[in-house]
Amino acid sequence: MISLFFNDSPLLSGHAVRGIGFYTRNLKSILGRQSDLKLVDDISKANMVHYPYFDLFFKSLSFQKGKKNIVTIYDTIPLIYPKNYPPGIKGKINFLRQKSTLKEADAIVTISETSKKDIVRFLDVQSEKVHVTYLTATPDFKKLPSGKWSTEIRQKYHLPEKFVLYVGDVNYNKNINNLAKACKITDVPLVLAGKQAASSDFDRNHPENQSLVHLLEEYGYDHQVLRLGFVPQEDLVKIMNLADVYCQPSLYEGFGLPILEAMTCDIPVVASKIQVFVELFEKSVLYFDPYDVNNMSNKISQALGERKTRDTLIKMGQIKSKNYSWDKTARDTVDVYKSLE
Repeated sequence: MISLFFNDSPLLSGHAVRGIGFYTRNLKSILGRQSDLKLVDDISKANMVHYPYFDLFFKSLSFQKGKKNIVTIYDTIPLIYPKNYPPGIKGKINFLRQKSTLKEADAIVTISETSKKDIVRFLDVQSEKVHVTYLTATPDFKKLPSGKWSTEIRQKYHLPEKFVLYVGDVNYNKNINNLAKACKITDVPLVLAGKQAASSDFDRNHPENQSLVHLLEEYGYDHQVLRLGFVPQEDLVKIMNLADVYCQPSLYEGFGLPILEAMTCDIPVVASKIQVFVELFEKSVLYFDPYDVNNMSNKISQALGERKTRDTLIKMGQIKSKNYSWDKTARDTVDVYKSLE
């Protein structure tokens, strides 16, 4: 029997409402229901320790001697775009320490084959140590029956009758400014859900915040670019159901969970033609060039206006989303643990 200490410290930080918190919360919950695994609250009683978070530029690892140590790494995006995610001198020193400590890990879990290749490339770890366990949407995300909730949620968030939805941050790799431009060309409102989009108290000179600065300067008072800020999951599911199109315009990702969430709500998805999305979603997404605003606009228009295209995307999304589940994620993760016994 595996006795596992699952380090849920990300739930006590700002990561609690981001993707890291989502992964930590849901994986721990489903692992607790596995018959061949026992979760323990006392790390001294564990024979394995799973760290569901790895920071490139801050110390986040403290491996336990005499135990098997597993760490989850989502992506290495700051290393792919170093000018947009500058670590500073202290960050560079921490990176070398983190990279060195990582060599002591018994196993590394990541969320896509794309991220696995990056981890091997940038963090200098053996490919055999890196295991892919895909993410998935929670059961809350689903097609909702008609009801008064739709009117209530439109009024609560002042949603337009027709809109394109994006969920997430406004970092450089998210490419949100190009999405806003594309929606202006298409003449359709854009709804941004995510805490960062509605931020006002942040360092406007920091390189990592420049995409948000540009968004606010260009569209801060634009009534067709709605910045909702943080949205509770119950409301987010309803907003997702009301969206006409979900768009993920990223230049690079480790996964792209909101795409799966939209698919489970029967919403057509348009997204960047980047390696990870093609890996995960294949032909269930209408792809565009993330650097070509006109191409992005054309694909959004197609998903909005062509009934055949919409119906095909919805059907393909339904099929594709069924390939992912938290039960499968948990089983694959437990298999990683078992490989270390």
